[in-house]
Amino acid sequence: MQNQIQEVLALTNRWVKRLSREKFSMLFTLVQPMLFWLIFFGSLFQRAADVQLVQAPNYISFLAAGVVVMTVLNNGLAGGVDLLFDKENGFLERLMATPIRRSSVILSRFLFVMAITAMQILVILGVAFLFDVRPETGFLGIAVILFIGMLFGVGLTSISMAMAFSVKSHGDFFSVLGFLSLPMIFLSSALVPLSAMPGWMQTLAWLNPMTWVIDAVRPLILTGWEAAIPQILIAVVVLLVFDALCLYGGAKAFKKTVG
Repeated sequence: MQNQIQEVLALTNRWVKRLSREKFSMLFTLVQPMLFWLIFFGSLFQRAADVQLVQAPNYISFLAAGVVVMTVLNNGLAGGVDLLFDKENGFLERLMATPIRRSSVILSRFLFVMAITAMQILVILGVAFLFDVRPETGFLGIAVILFIGMLFGVGLTSISMAMAFSVKSHGDFFSVLGFLSLPMIFLSSALVPLSAMPGWMQTLAWLNPMTWVIDAVRPLILTGWEAAIPQILIAVVVLLVFDALCLYGGAKAFKKTVG
């Protein structure tokens, strides 16, 4: 057990060093595009949005939860990119030939992606604070937001790593990534409430786990614990099922690649 912890930390440190050597990428990762959704998209539709429709003091307050979850979505789905490049340049094969547990490679990637995602969520909530968006549930609510985000991120990162092990090139990977991310964003309550959607979009949004995550995070920011607790419980159940399915698929893809 102790040896595996050392392996995971050493491999995680490798991901950190790789990111730190790429200064522009590190800056772009921390101050990432989802932050601009909050600033520019939120400001653009601030006056156009119906406050009664979004049931929030203003549109930026409503959008904050959606931007937090979109950050988790983008990071999770991109979590397998570095593993794909390692596979393409042959490093993954050489790594698998060393006397380390193969699960350590996967666990290290999960740890790195979750840590980066948590930092980005805190940055977004910090910027939202500058727009007078303060979580009604306080610091405990922020901790719950991080927990729900990490739970969602586990399933998404599993999908990403399964794709990394399954596709033949990074071109295929990014094609699938684009196909998955945009529909998941627009078929959710990230940008507008479900009541504002056409009926067929509402149906698809209810099937999207991202909707349940957003509906759990939003009351933590806007209303308080009374409205948030039922949504959190539902979201946790949905995410446990989602994560179990994704982890199963990811494990099969990994075994097929390195077996």
